[in-house]
Amino acid sequence: MDLATIIGLVLAFGLVVAGIMMNSTLLIYIDIPSAVIVLGGTIGAALVNYPIGHMMSVLKVCRKTLFASMDDPKDIISRFMDYANRARREGILSLEPILKEIDDEYLKKGLQLTVDGLEPQTIQEIMETEIHYLESRHETGAEILGAMGNYAPALGMIGTVIGLVAMLSTMSDPSTIGPAMAVALITTFYGALLANLVFNPMAGKLKLRSRQEVLLREMVLEGILAISKGENPRIIEEKLNSYLAPSERKIRD
Repeated sequence: MDLATIIGLVLAFGLVVAGIMMNSTLLIYIDIPSAVIVLGGTIGAALVNYPIGHMMSVLKVCRKTLFASMDDPKDIISRFMDYANRARREGILSLEPILKEIDDEYLKKGLQLTVDGLEPQTIQEIMETEIHYLESRHETGAEILGAMGNYAPALGMIGTVIGLVAMLSTMSDPSTIGPAMAVALITTFYGALLANLVFNPMAGKLKLRSRQEVLLREMVLEGILAISKGENPRIIEEKLNSYLAPSERKIRD
């Protein structure tokens, strides 16, 4: 679980609620019709703009903003050093028994292609295609969330206009103007809240997670290609270390 996302959401909403309760009661900010207009309208507008399949896939992609399970690059280097040394001592086929122990499907596929004897160029083409479509899926998810971040404030303004029209139609009773105006403004509040605390931050986090995952996959691909070419383990280690910041690289004695 990504603690930064959880803490950020709790902190942001918690401080907003605390600020509200310092001067008034939270109940006056709860309005079901306003929530329906903003949330329902935002989802509806997104469905108009994107295929329903993409909208459904957003839920799956968004889990990366809450449940991040990224491998440690240094662990990846250690594993590839083990694979490279094993392949150098016992041959490339010695990697086949360990395939069933690997949980990372991308790594497993790459090593399987290597064990099967495919040419490095062919392996690279296949694995880079997977990276490309991973980026495409994540980019679509971030784009949809960003679009929803734009729609939410606009729907909030629409809800406000609806409320103002209803208010102006009852101007004959001055006592209803204040409460009606408050309800009208709540939709703008909901729209701004969803856009700036949920949709746009989640889009940004998804883009960051995508870049991190792509970098790790490129690192894995570099190791797979080096093993398939029979390169020296020391050279493989240097190549993979180049993906790390200098302060994170393993220092040899």
